[in-house]
Amino acid sequence: MMAGANQPIGILDSGVGGLSVVREIQRLLPAEELLYVGDSAWCPYGTKSAEEIQRRVFAIADALIGRGCKMLVIACNSATIAAVEALRVAYPLPIVGMEPGVRPAVERTSSGVVGVFATEASIRGEKFHRLLDHHADKVRVITKPCPEFVELVEAGELVGERAVTVVRSYVDPMLEEGVDVLVLGCTHYPFLRPLIEAAAGDAADVIDTGAAVARQVQRRLEGEGLLVVSPSRGGLRVFTTGDVAHWQELAPRLLHDDVEVESIAIEEN
Repeated sequence: MMAGANQPIGILDSGVGGLSVVREIQRLLPAEELLYVGDSAWCPYGTKSAEEIQRRVFAIADALIGRGCKMLVIACNSATIAAVEALRVAYPLPIVGMEPGVRPAVERTSSGVVGVFATEASIRGEKFHRLLDHHADKVRVITKPCPEFVELVEAGELVGERAVTVVRSYVDPMLEEGVDVLVLGCTHYPFLRPLIEAAAGDAADVIDTGAAVARQVQRRLEGEGLLVVSPSRGGLRVFTTGDVAHWQELAPRLLHDDVEVESIAIEEN
């Protein structure tokens, strides 16, 4: 079946993190209909093998395509690393993934030292190492997995003494190494950006790629003739494989908007 402009965009992540990308897409493309699946029953992806992540991502992709999505957005760095190339071979629709902002960080650094907060799966992925080879050959890049960041966001613990302490425990060592640009290489991390920026102070800029992903979504839709051209506002349906009651409390806080959360069962083939 040929995709049409009025069909929804499918967005997936291991949990609530990809809602940071949803916010940017809604801001740039308010007329689009969005379907979001957060796989909190399997969160975090970052500690799992590439094979496990890929199986899970394909199962969610099948569910979103089955609901008529015209595009897939892999709003998860770990899932992008593990699955995006295979997805593009398997499915004919446009697919947009995540890429840590190494290139803009390299362009912005004055100290020559860049810090990348990411998941274990992202850091060990071949795609990430190719990114470093292409853009960071003359810059020192320090990578650090931050599993506690994901735990804080999934729990909705975005402020408070414990969150501040956890964030500082990751930021301070980066600053001690001379880092002057910090890259948020996981879609969960932007929800902690105020704490990260407070910990970094004037010593380091903070970069995340949600807005750049939204612009890429716009470019791809325009190129495929699938962009909605309408003054009306689109909608958002949010699904989770996890605890709906917890999501129903957390998702509106993260999106700064009312949203109903529905349960979804994802069966792997």
